[in-house]
Amino acid sequence: MSEKIIVIIPAFNEEASIGKVIQEIPKIVSEIIVVSNNSTDRTAEVAKKAGATVLFETKKGYGYACLKGMKYISEKMEKPGIIVFLDGDYSDYPQELTKIIEPILSDNIDMVIGSRVSKWREKGSMTFPQRFGNWLATSLMKLFFNANFTDLGPFRAIKYSKLLQLNMQDKTYGWTVEMQLKAIKQNLTYIEVPVHYKNRIGVSKVSGTIKGAIFAGVKILTWIFKYSFK
Repeated sequence: MSEKIIVIIPAFNEEASIGKVIQEIPKIVSEIIVVSNNSTDRTAEVAKKAGATVLFETKKGYGYACLKGMKYISEKMEKPGIIVFLDGDYSDYPQELTKIIEPILSDNIDMVIGSRVSKWREKGSMTFPQRFGNWLATSLMKLFFNANFTDLGPFRAIKYSKLLQLNMQDKTYGWTVEMQLKAIKQNLTYIEVPVHYKNRIGVSKVSGTIKGAIFAGVKILTWIFKYSFK
């Protein structure tokens, strides 16, 4: 496996936070890709100035942005060993990337999810819809698939070869749960590691609105029930 690590950061109007995120990513990372997902602010400009590779995806959706980053990587001559996904809103602690990738490097684990444990969450950093949605989704995954997940956290790492094997399809809110469900179905090895979580800069595009929370919940449940009958 290549030792090269690439980070993909989907970003929609994150000009106030994206520079901080990029600056705090450990230097072991080979390349940071920021996908400006139809941003109308200076996200791309700030990200480029901070040293990131900037891509543009005009179709709005978390999955669209992630797939754009993957397409860019697929066209590179030298492929990475590990892909890390990280949000651009500064709610995660980028320096914990070393903790996220450690099980892959040391124990040959295929996928690692950063679990936003309650004792390390800043007050108010996760809304009630987020907490309830995580509990419901992970409980159903335990019931249907005997999965040992506690979170659908966006801060995650996966071997590049395994990510390709998953053949990711979701374009919007279901990206994280699709990855975890497919990992279970394909018998990938996985583990969660506890991570810190803080209040994001700006307003969440998903949990910060009733519409976003409802659509995210429906999408997540659709993926779970779809896979429970496969």
